[in-house]
Amino acid sequence: MYVGALELDLLLGDVHSLKQKRAVVRPVVAELRKRFEVAAAEAGDQDLHRRALIGVSVVSGDASHVREVLEACERAVAARPEVELLSARQRMLGPED
Repeated sequence: MYVGALELDLLLGDVHSLKQKRAVVRPVVAELRKRFEVAAAEAGDQDLHRRALIGVSVVSGDASHVREVLEACERAVAARPEVELLSARQRMLGPED
């Protein structure tokens, strides 16, 4: 079994309140969950209205499948015009860990 985790550090566009932030972040998280069948959530920077940290995780029996899914999630978020992807960090746990 392989477990992959992805941290996406985002800069949000024209956002001036936490309510506006939720309106941007919620659809991103929902799209990741539905489109890629992963666990996704806002995992940090909840107090900052122009920054968001989204965490994504996936479990599979195949390490290459985990990497493919996480890379596809990263590309999907990077393609959204309302956010700027500042950094992405992947981690993988496998049977030898």
